[in-house]
Amino acid sequence: MAMNDTLAGTLNNIQNAETVGKGSCRANPVSKTAKKVLEIFKDNLYIGEFKIIENGKGDIFDITLIGRVNKCGVIKPRFSVKLTDYAKFEKRFLPAKDFGLIIVSTPKGIMTHTEAKEKRLGGKLLAFIY
Repeated sequence: MAMNDTLAGTLNNIQNAETVGKGSCRANPVSKTAKKVLEIFKDNLYIGEFKIIENGKGDIFDITLIGRVNKCGVIKPRFSVKLTDYAKFEKRFLPAKDFGLIIVSTPKGIMTHTEAKEKRLGGKLLAFIY
């Protein structure tokens, strides 16, 4: 299957597997961005462990699900966000205050919107999860 957005494909696989109640899912191909986003999800206890299975053609994520994802997805278009704009996008993509995460690509790397606010960084919105 031809895919232009590896992150969208990965999050879509997680969302679909969570919806039907599976304990794990696989997503390919692997990308550095998707890997970093999955690390953030794992650190915030939305998913369990994940590993990369090398198959010589793009590799595969093997992701353990723990039933904590209500909804996740990419944010398209990848809006630019200034420090003052985070509240607007939190209202748009998250269901309640302090509930869920928005993943932002900043000049200092990929991080959650709360980290970006603490470090006073703007960036581009990548994804959300709650």
